Amino acid sequence: MSAFPAMSPDQLPDLSLVTSMSGLAYMQAVARGEIAGAPIAGTLNFTIDLVEDGRVVFSGTPEFGGLNLMGTVHGGWYGTLLDSCMACAVMTKVPQGRVQTTMEFKVNIIRPLPLGVAVLAEGRVQHVGRSTGIATGELRGEQDGRLYATGSTTCMIMAPPPA
Repeated sequence: MSAFPAMSPDQLPDLSLVTSMSGLAYMQAVARGEIAGAPIAGTLNFTIDLVEDGRVVFSGTPEFGGLNLMGTVHGGWYGTLLDSCMACAVMTKVPQGRVQTTMEFKVNIIRPLPLGVAVLAEGRVQHVGRSTGIATGELRGEQDGRLYATGSTTCMIMAPPPA
């Protein structure tokens, strides 16, 4: 499990660093803690466990701040983990000089996730072309492998926006 280096609020990701290497090399550097990860990971209590070509696994545990008004884990917590693992899986296929961003994603919540249950969120690439990438994801209990949610995404692959 990789703990992300701290990123201060005035620090934005350096797109020249992102585009100076392949998406796989970039994601591996983030997983090793050499490059700061996304601040949302600290906010929602998840980390990168594994980065491979076309596959990324995050682990996380919902905390009190991730509950909705009903006292169950908010759907946005499921969605954020799935969006992150699926988009990062696509990123492993992005060539040097390009970036990616989520165009759309879908989440199917299968069962409520109890507060404090550790999960693994695995994203796997289905297809990556010049301008789009498609991936699927699963959110499973870390201890028992129980399926809590599935997801799918389409990501846009593009030149980085101007600075």
